[in-house]
Amino acid sequence: MADKAKILLVEDDATLSYVVKDSLTKNGYEVVHCPDAEAAWQQFMKHNFDICLLDVMLPKKDGMSLANQIRQKNQHIPILMLTSKSMDDDKIAGFRSGADDYITKPFNMQELLLRLEVFLKRTMKHEEEIADAIKLGNLEFDYNNLTLRGGAKDKQLTQREADLIKYLVTNANKVLKRDEILLNVWGKEDYFLGRSMDVFITKVRKYLKDQPGVELQTIHGIGFKFVYPGAQAE
Repeated sequence: MADKAKILLVEDDATLSYVVKDSLTKNGYEVVHCPDAEAAWQQFMKHNFDICLLDVMLPKKDGMSLANQIRQKNQHIPILMLTSKSMDDDKIAGFRSGADDYITKPFNMQELLLRLEVFLKRTMKHEEEIADAIKLGNLEFDYNNLTLRGGAKDKQLTQREADLIKYLVTNANKVLKRDEILLNVWGKEDYFLGRSMDVFITKVRKYLKDQPGVELQTIHGIGFKFVYPGAQAE
């Protein structure tokens, strides 16, 4: 990568955090490690990070509370949660708190590196972005700036929300299978990412509610259809 990406690593396990930080540093990342959420929040307010890697189980305050706190301050920074294999409910709660993805412990460092690269490419590259803002009813979707403008107040989107809306817009008026959306927006398909997608679909529906001509339909047993008059039906 052209610039050294800066990662906030929040993990209270001293051995695991040492291994992860050492590996990430050797692969060209700048890593700030914190053993708890309070120290992490202080660092987050001091520095500009490119991505956050948060353990769910932390002393003083859990990783999901920290993710929610970070998300309120910054809507677009990618947040990956570290979860244990037995904590399936935490994966869903993590998505609701603002996390973009999770990685299950114990994990392979190569898998973690690949996940980080995927998110950093999405947030740092510009060549494939939508060039102009797009009208969605009375709102204007600006993918480059992660905003929905119009109405009483402009809505700042997370990167994942913007990626989902972008995919729906570019595939408007077509029936999209659930696995298609997962593979193209989340990068892979599994049960918990499917649950995450449902959370984000609900958010997008809320944002676009009451916009004339715009509707995100559920096609039961198949997936979704984004009805958008600005695109030609196929």
